[in-house]
Amino acid sequence: MTASRRLPDGRGYFGQFGGMFVPETLMPALKELELAYAKAQADPDFQQQFQHLCRHYIGRPTPLYAAKQLSAKIGAATILLKREDLAHTGAHKINNALGQGLLAKRMGKKRVIAETGAGQHGVAVAAVCAMLGLKCIIYMGEEDIKRQSPNVFRIKLLGGEVRPVSSGSRTLKDAINETIRDWVSNVNDSYYLLGSVVGPYPYPMIVRNFQSIIGQETKEQILATYQRLPDYLIACVGGGSNAIGLFHPFFSQKSVKFIGVEAAGKGLATDKHAASLAVGKVGVLHGTKSYLLQDDNGQIMPTHSIAPGLDYPGVGPEHSYYKETGRATYVAVSDTQALEGFKLLSHTEGIIPALEPAHAIYYTAELAAGLPSDKLIVVNLSGRGDKDLDIVYQAEGREL
Repeated sequence: MTASRRLPDGRGYFGQFGGMFVPETLMPALKELELAYAKAQADPDFQQQFQHLCRHYIGRPTPLYAAKQLSAKIGAATILLKREDLAHTGAHKINNALGQGLLAKRMGKKRVIAETGAGQHGVAVAAVCAMLGLKCIIYMGEEDIKRQSPNVFRIKLLGGEVRPVSSGSRTLKDAINETIRDWVSNVNDSYYLLGSVVGPYPYPMIVRNFQSIIGQETKEQILATYQRLPDYLIACVGGGSNAIGLFHPFFSQKSVKFIGVEAAGKGLATDKHAASLAVGKVGVLHGTKSYLLQDDNGQIMPTHSIAPGLDYPGVGPEHSYYKETGRATYVAVSDTQALEGFKLLSHTEGIIPALEPAHAIYYTAELAAGLPSDKLIVVNLSGRGDKDLDIVYQAEGREL
């Protein structure tokens, strides 16, 4: 068993990060979830059902695509795209939504609550709830509702109820706050389907494990085609589930470098970014200890990113562990640079990425230009860009 697979420890910690910092009323629910998940993991029928639906509902495995035009334009290393944008509902979020949805059904929960920022997790949860016959309530900040109106419509079309959140910055952080409040009040009959590798234990572990199908497939695909492992794995990081899903199965292969790309927003020297690992401090948010954007008094700072899914002041505890141990390197890309990445992939490959992985595309292009042609870089293309067209048009000084 690798060090990564032994983590988190029995108390829910990745080194000094993680834990269960929640009200006493939620401790029984978290213990119930931990036990139910352990039993499901050991149940061949549950695993078979999950794998069957991954194939026939999600459409897995997703391709590992050689971006030849992009690589040729840069003129250096070979860039491969893990096409999570081709999964059902258009992003990697469906992997975790399906796994936890099956778990909620197994636990006898009939009401599922969730938070969403970019809307992709909300759409995925609504789709899974429709398929499994579960009631679905999605909390979403008013700012994100405005920015991601197509996904709001998709959630409603799939039978989900969208509850606007008007407090704070009216973005993902505040949506999580409201979802936790709902869970405290309805803990007996409700399942909180958390969307990223954040929150109290066992959520960071559960979400990581369901998303690890990304890295498992990538390893099999690259070995089959190139007969060797990649040199670099690159993914955007907000909460961090798509990145951990890609990184985790390669944890023990030290020759494979991990690079997480955060949102520098308007610049790290401003207060308009969401780069928790680049410039944050260790603290506690939403039930877990991790790197956060906070002031000298420990108050959570407002964040900004052109990509709603990266607009979060914290990050998963496993990423914080990777940073502290040096297993991964974390960088930051600005809004302007992300827009360049968005257009670069669209123009060279005919693939419109979500603004979240557009951050990773931009950084990859910069990195690849300085590497030999025999280097292999895998980028997790975690979502497609349909949801972001209005944002891009407005950023370019135009309107739909």
